[in-house]
Amino acid sequence: MPRILPLLLLLAFSPAFADWSHYGGDAGGTRFVPARQIDAGNVSRLAVAWTYRTGDLGEGYRDSQNLAFEATPILVDGVLYLSTPTGQVHAIDARSGERKWMFDGALPRDRNYSEHTSRGVSFWRGDTPGEPCNSRVFFGTRDARLLALDAYSGEPCAGFGERGVVDLNAGSRPKWPGNYLITSPPAIYRDLVISGSAVGDNGAVDLEYGIVRAFNAITGELAWRFDPLPRSVADAGHDAWRRQQLAKTGAANAWAALSVDEAAGLVYVPTGSASPDYYGGERLGSNPHANSVIALDAATGELRWARQLVHHDLWDYDVPAQPTLAQVVHGGVRRAALIQLAKTGMLYVFDRLTGEDIFPVEERPVPASDVPGESSWPTQPFSTLPPLVEQRPLTPDDAFGLTPVDRWLCRREIQRYRSRGIFTPPSLEGSIVWPSYIGGGNWGGVAIDQDRGIVVTNVSHIPSVVQLLPREEYLAALEDPPFPDSQYTAQSGTPYGMRRQMLVSPLGVPCSRPPWGTLVAVNLNSGRIQWQVPLGTSEDIAPWPFGDIAGTPAIGGPLVTASGLVFIGAALDDYLRAFDLDTGRELWKGRLPAGGQATPMSYQLDGRQYVVIAAGGHGGAGTTAGDYVVAYALPDSG
Repeated sequence: MPRILPLLLLLAFSPAFADWSHYGGDAGGTRFVPARQIDAGNVSRLAVAWTYRTGDLGEGYRDSQNLAFEATPILVDGVLYLSTPTGQVHAIDARSGERKWMFDGALPRDRNYSEHTSRGVSFWRGDTPGEPCNSRVFFGTRDARLLALDAYSGEPCAGFGERGVVDLNAGSRPKWPGNYLITSPPAIYRDLVISGSAVGDNGAVDLEYGIVRAFNAITGELAWRFDPLPRSVADAGHDAWRRQQLAKTGAANAWAALSVDEAAGLVYVPTGSASPDYYGGERLGSNPHANSVIALDAATGELRWARQLVHHDLWDYDVPAQPTLAQVVHGGVRRAALIQLAKTGMLYVFDRLTGEDIFPVEERPVPASDVPGESSWPTQPFSTLPPLVEQRPLTPDDAFGLTPVDRWLCRREIQRYRSRGIFTPPSLEGSIVWPSYIGGGNWGGVAIDQDRGIVVTNVSHIPSVVQLLPREEYLAALEDPPFPDSQYTAQSGTPYGMRRQMLVSPLGVPCSRPPWGTLVAVNLNSGRIQWQVPLGTSEDIAPWPFGDIAGTPAIGGPLVTASGLVFIGAALDDYLRAFDLDTGRELWKGRLPAGGQATPMSYQLDGRQYVVIAAGGHGGAGTTAGDYVVAYALPDSG
C-alpha cells in the first residue's frame, strides 16, 4: 500500500494528456504546461527519451555560419511540428521521435538574409474531417512566403493562395531581397491566419512597411491589413507625424509572435522601431505606433488600443517578445492582463481589454541628444515593477576582465564613451547602450504560473557601443574600418551611418561584471522580484581556467510546469536546466549535443511527460551548431 498511494496521487493530479498546440503553449503565450509528473523530487532522474535530427545544417546557404535553430515545436494529435531556418517543416511522432514527413520550402541559397532563423509553425483545423487539408500547418519563410501544408501528409494545400503559397512581399514595398522576412509563426483566429514580419531596420529610412495582415485560412485571400504607422489622416496618431517623413518611413514591424484572445476577439501585436532605428531626424516626434503593444480587432484589423513602450526609439529597443495573456491578481482583484517584456528589462502589465495600467507606468526624464538634426523625446515610460536589469550609468569602476590588462583596457573603453544610464542616446563620439540592442529581454519572453502569480523570464546584462558617423566618415570607415569588429550600416536617407558592437575586451569578454545573464522570477501578487539567479556558465565559450563564470547572455525563453519547475536552455553553454519555481534553485541540468538557444516545450501522452528542446546552436552567438531535437522524460514513466 505505501508504494501504491503515491501512484494513485500521481494519477489523480497529473493529466493523462497535456497539450502544447501553440508556439507559446497556448494562444496567449503563457508557456505553461499543466503536467505534474516531473517534479522537484524526481527531475534529477530525467533522461533522453529520443533524439531527432532534421538534417538541416544550412549546407549551400550563403548565411549558413549564422543560422540559428530557435524553433519551439507544437503538438497536435500526437505529432510534433517545427520549422528550420532554411524553410523546412518536420512532423515528428511525439512518442517515438520518428519522422512522419518533411517538407522543404526551398529558400534561395544565395541571398544575404537580414535574419537567420525560423521560430515555429501554427496549426488550424477546419470543419470537414477526413478531407485533405482539413488540418493545416502554417508557417512563414525567410523569403517572405506564407505556406499552408496538409498536417497529415506535408503536401501544400493547393487551394490556398497559389498552390499553397501566399507571397508576402507583395504590398510590403520591398527594398532588397532578404531584408523582408517571416521569422515567427502566424497567429490563428478562427478562419484567419495573421502574420507580422521581420525587417532589417537600420539600413535606410524608406524600408519595407511593417504591416500586419490576415488571410483566409482556406483560400489565402487577404482579409485585412494594418500598418502600425498611421498612414491615413483618419488613423489615430497621424497628427503626431510630419506627413512627408511619414510617407518615407518604414518598419515598425511585428517580428515577434502575436497573441490572440479569442473570447474577446482581439489579436495583440508587439511592434518595433520605425526605420532607421538609431537616428530619428527623419522621423521626428514620438513615432506612434512604433515600439508599442497594439490590440486589434482580430476579425477586422481595426485598432482597439495601443501603448507605446519607447518613444522615438534610438536604441533598437523593439518590443521583442510575444505578449503574454494571463489572469493576475492585483489589489485583491483578478484581472485579464497582458504582460509584456521589453528590451529595456522592464516588465509591463496592462488590462488586455482596455490597455489601462494594472501596475502604474510613469513618464520620467531621460538624457537628451546633442546630434545635429536629432530631437530625442524628453521622457520615457517606466514600469513601476522592479527593473530586471540595471538602469544606471556604466562607470569605469564597473570594468571587468579576465586579467589585469584586460580589465584595464575595459576601463579605458568605458571612459571614452558617453554613459548616462538607460536611454543614453547615440552620439558622434559613441554612447554606451546598457542594456544593449539584444536586451534586457528578447524574443524568449516570459512564462507564468497564474495560480502562484509568478512570472519567469531570462534577461541579459551586457553593454554595447553605438556611434553615429557623418556620411563621409562612414564611407571612409567602410574602406578602412577603425573598429573591425563593429557592425556598420548605412542608414541611407540620413546624414549619418552607424556602427555598433558589444562592449567587450580584446579577449571578447563583456566589459561589465558578470553575471551577464540571469533567470528572474517576479511575483505579481506582491509586485516584487521573488528571486534572480545566474543562468548558465562560460564552460563552452571561455578557455580554461575561465570556464566557470556564472551567468551568460541567453537566447531563448523558459517554460513553467504545474509541478513548480522552470525549464530553460538559452544560455551559451550546451545545457537544458530545471529550476525550482519558488526559490530559483537549480535542480537538474542535461547536456545537449548542440547549443539550446531555443525555448523548450512540454506535453504528456499516454501517462508520460516529455520536455523537448531544439538543439542546433546559434551562429551569431558562436554556440555549438547542430540539427537536433531532444526529448527528455523519466525513465520509468508511462
